[in-house]
Amino acid sequence: MRKEAYERIFACIQKTRYGVKIINGISTAITYVTAVLYFSVLFWLVWQESYCDACVTIAVPAVSFILVSVFRAKLNARRPYEVYQFQPLIPKDKCGNSFPSRHVFSIFVIGTTIAWQCMWAAVVVWVLGIVLAVTRVAGGVHFPKDVIAGMCIGIILGAACRFFLY
Repeated sequence: MRKEAYERIFACIQKTRYGVKIINGISTAITYVTAVLYFSVLFWLVWQESYCDACVTIAVPAVSFILVSVFRAKLNARRPYEVYQFQPLIPKDKCGNSFPSRHVFSIFVIGTTIAWQCMWAAVVVWVLGIVLAVTRVAGGVHFPKDVIAGMCIGIILGAACRFFLY
């Protein structure tokens, strides 16, 4: 995506009453809602005495998160606001580590991991993940390729780890 596209998106959001607050609020709310759904599924697994499933549901996102974090740090891709020299709508002061989006990755690996226990919760998480991906790009902290890669890697690692652990 080019600088002009970000500028058009920013102008549209900034023209909207509370547009910037809405983008930031959506991003934050999605993070919390996902955490609540994830921990609810974990609680339910423990309540059902499915301890093995609970351990896998914890281990898959944790191991995947570490792998993606190491990969991302080694790659150290620049963020749109670094490349195009603008102020993002989502407050961010760090440089690099843009590819893949760890926020989007995390939500999709969680959704994929809980799909085996609670499909409706997984679908909700995946839909929230798509909305989060849009807000991360619209907020200027990621390129579309960052969020698409985060989504794909989250689904692939979540499914692969789950497959190999069972």
